Amino acid sequence: MGFRLLPWEYGIRNLFRRPLRSVLTLVGLALVVLLIFVVVGFIRGLEASLDVSADRQVVIVHSLGASENIENSSVAARTPSVLTASLAGIQRRPGPSGSQVSYASPELYLGTNVVFEGDGQASMGIVRGVMPTALLVRRKVQLLAGRWPVAGEVLVGRLAATKLGHTERDLAVGRRLTFEGRSWTICGIFAAAGSALDSELWCPLDDLQQAMKRQDLSLVAISLAPGAAFADVDEFCKEQLTLELQATPESAYYESLRKHYSPVRTLAWIMVILIGGGGVFAGLNAMYGSVAARTRELSTLQALGFSRRAIAVALVQEAVFLAVSGSLLAAAVALSSVNGMAMRFTMGAFIMRVDSVALLIGCGTGLILGAVGAIPPAIRAMRLPVAEGLKSI
Repeated sequence: MGFRLLPWEYGIRNLFRRPLRSVLTLVGLALVVLLIFVVVGFIRGLEASLDVSADRQVVIVHSLGASENIENSSVAARTPSVLTASLAGIQRRPGPSGSQVSYASPELYLGTNVVFEGDGQASMGIVRGVMPTALLVRRKVQLLAGRWPVAGEVLVGRLAATKLGHTERDLAVGRRLTFEGRSWTICGIFAAAGSALDSELWCPLDDLQQAMKRQDLSLVAISLAPGAAFADVDEFCKEQLTLELQATPESAYYESLRKHYSPVRTLAWIMVILIGGGGVFAGLNAMYGSVAARTRELSTLQALGFSRRAIAVALVQEAVFLAVSGSLLAAAVALSSVNGMAMRFTMGAFIMRVDSVALLIGCGTGLILGAVGAIPPAIRAMRLPVAEGLKSI
């Protein structure tokens, strides 16, 4: 046998009869959901940065045992020429005068203190010494402003300012930086599709070697030709006992970073659960207060013939409407403010992403908060005898 539900508009009108309580509850729910958007946006941004950083065609050749600490790697300066002369699987293209240009990028990679002009305070930055062939291997890199660096100049990633804890104005073209005991002029800005390269400073390889008084390299990044196998590179590196080389696919390198940061992601998901749990208890408290103030009204509805189940459904309806409204408000704020925000991190910096997954988790959590938070107070209110409820003040 069915039961008669209260009109839909009854619950909506009730919300406007208590505007202050409704607004406070709405804001509270929106803040809870917004916090969830922030945490999930952080997780999704970190994962997206690691995903886009890996190029399946690129292999990193570094010193033996330094696969997870490239900044500590040291390989001989002749390694690039040895690789290009010995490996047929490296991608190549025609060069000037009938020569062949190999897709091999010798690089010097380090974390170092960077001092801004007129500031005096040092910030930890990531510097990469490169040659023009880096653009052949690092295919995601695009020059946004300025030009390729020459002696005494540096190219900055679009997220380098965030990594260094400064504003983009401090890293504008023409500004000066100091690192490794030398002053460098910013000559351009580049983007790398949201990858880890976006946080770096690029300068000419030989200039950086002179500044550091080093002749070795940190790594050689090579791009394999279509159909070439990583096993050939790996076998060749193992045979070079004097050079002590090790080859790692770039995808495997960033997969190891993903595992390295898995405790951070786990902690973030725990925060989502804790925030959601706190929101449920806050919703319970608000709904208990709302139901307690309406005891006479609810008892009157029972006296008019509405079943307790119908009244409980109406209470849940009100809570869900508030939760959905709060979730939509939080989503609007997150999309306009959180999405695309640059976040500083140990690996550099990345862009927070409020994507479809984040929206689903945030809005779904808000809906659950409204439904679950309303059910216990509704059950409690319906257990009160009608006669006793009508006498309440």
